[in-house]
Formats: sequence, structure tokens, C-alpha cells
Amino acid sequence: MTVVKATADQPTARLPISVCMIAGAEAARIGRSLESVAGWVTDIHVVLNEDVADGTDEVAKKCGAIVYRESWKGHVAQKNSALAKATQPWVLGLDADEVVSADLQSEIVRLFENPTALDLHAAYTFPRCTWVCGRFIRHGDWYPDRQTRLWKRGLAKWAGENPHDKLEVDGSVGRLRGELLHYSVQSLNQQLGKIPSYTDAFVQQRRARGQRAGWGALFFRPCWTFFRGYFLRLGFLDGWQGYYVARMNAFTALTRYTKLREASETQSEP
Repeated sequence: MTVVKATADQPTARLPISVCMIAGAEAARIGRSLESVAGWVTDIHVVLNEDVADGTDEVAKKCGAIVYRESWKGHVAQKNSALAKATQPWVLGLDADEVVSADLQSEIVRLFENPTALDLHAAYTFPRCTWVCGRFIRHGDWYPDRQTRLWKRGLAKWAGENPHDKLEVDGSVGRLRGELLHYSVQSLNQQLGKIPSYTDAFVQQRRARGQRAGWGALFFRPCWTFFRGYFLRLGFLDGWQGYYVARMNAFTALTRYTKLREASETQSEP
């Protein structure tokens, strides 16, 4: 493992927070993410895939990060490796396509100014707002998409099933209102390109549990996914982008269960 020390000047008034992040080839996005925290946290730790060669490490160093080169171990193990580098009493977990909004930063600063309130919980959750084709999505299945990303070191670890990691917290979780801005959808082609790997992971996990997909799942789950996101959760208020998100989620559900049905029937063939 190679460690690259930060070279940026460190301001003195900083919150006792370590930012922990994992990243692949993210030179185009990681700068905006790290700049949103670089001025007010104590340190930043980025675990970078060892084969990345697009300059992500240099961008991270310019933002004051310590960069660690490690082989890819899967989302959960990689995030726990980044967590192990934290030095401060509190940890803020970020992805390279996420930005701490000014409102969320101000709310966190106010929280740390009141130690009694801060220590009421072991971790804090806040809404994540995704940017899609020119607008933030604030309805439907993609919002509020609450993420538990700020926690007391030693009281949480990453768990779940790859690639959908989840933070397990030993203690109560408080709620903040400021938004984490999510710039995951760079283009529709890029977003559609995620469907094969995500649906393959879904099939592997369900097959490992011995689950199958019947006609009910093939028909009702995609229909319900669209109805829930577009109508019940008011996705129609997000314009054509909201309609697209609801339709894409329905298509992803259809693809998941169709692949599961295909895998079950293929395995049963002589």
C-alpha cells in the first residue's frame, strides 16, 4: 500500500471530523466533492483503486487529502478500509460524486457547536438529492434517499451486500435536514450502463438464497415500482426527468426479475 501525503495548507479552525472516501477513476468529479469539505474538516482519507491512472490522486492531494493505493476488495471491505484510516472522533463518509451542500455544512457546524446535542446520537442521517439531466430530483423513489454518513468513530461499520453497502450503527441515529448533493448521473448512457452490473448482483444474491421469480414478480413489481414512484411519491412534480426516473426504475425491476427467472430456468435444464 502506497500512502501519498497531502501538500495543501491546513487551516486551524476545523471540526474533529475525518472524511473517508473510496474512489476509482474520478478525476472529473472528486475535486468538487472534496472541495465541499476541505475547509472545515480535520483530515481527508481517500482509498484509491491501485490501477487508477487518470490523475484522481493528484486532484485529491490538491484538496488536502491523504491518498492510499489499494487493490479493489468490494464496496463494503473497501469502505471499511477507508474507515480504518480515520483519526478524528467523528467520521463523514462521502462518495466521489457527492457534494456537501452549504446548508448541510452549516447545519453540521451548528451541531458541533453544541456538544450536548451532538452526543445525543451515535450517527446522523441526511437527505441525498440526485441531479438528473438539468435538475435535482426531489420526489419519487430517489428522494429523500436518506443516507447515514456522519457518525462517531468506533460506533459504526460498513456492511450490506455489494454493491449496496449500508452503515450499521451501534446506537441511535439523528436526523439532519441539509442535503447531500448527488451528481451520479453524468449522462443517460452512463446511467443505463449501470443496470447490467446491478441486476447481475441482484440475481446472484437471490439465487444464493434459493429464491425464484414467478409471473407475479415479473408483472406486478415493475408496475408497482412505476406507480409508487410517479404517483404515490409525486415523481410527476419533477417534470420529464421525474417520469424518466420512474420508468427507468420500473425497467430495472423488470430486468432484475426477468434475469432471476432466466437463471432459475437455465439451472434446471438437463
